[in-house]
Amino acid sequence: MSRTQTNRDDRIELRATGDEKRLLTAAAAYERLDVTSFVMRAVLPAAREVLERAERIALSKRDTLRVLDLLENPPAPTPALLAAARRRVARG
Repeated sequence: MSRTQTNRDDRIELRATGDEKRLLTAAAAYERLDVTSFVMRAVLPAAREVLERAERIALSKRDTLRVLDLLENPPAPTPALLAAARRRVARG
């Protein structure tokens, strides 16, 4: 069976039916992998995709132009922002 180069010291418990376990074990054997490697090979790309989708902000062209405009021409600070800055400076 294939061994990975990474030490896997953390554990994740996974509950499965007997049929699911037999299916995973058989599929892993056909791929010449242990069940852990077989499962990790399948789920890690899916997990990365979920995180990328959740953490990405997609702006419309209009919103992108608005953000760029605000970065180039920031609005004047509001009275509330100025007061917060003064309180922060006063606290040291």
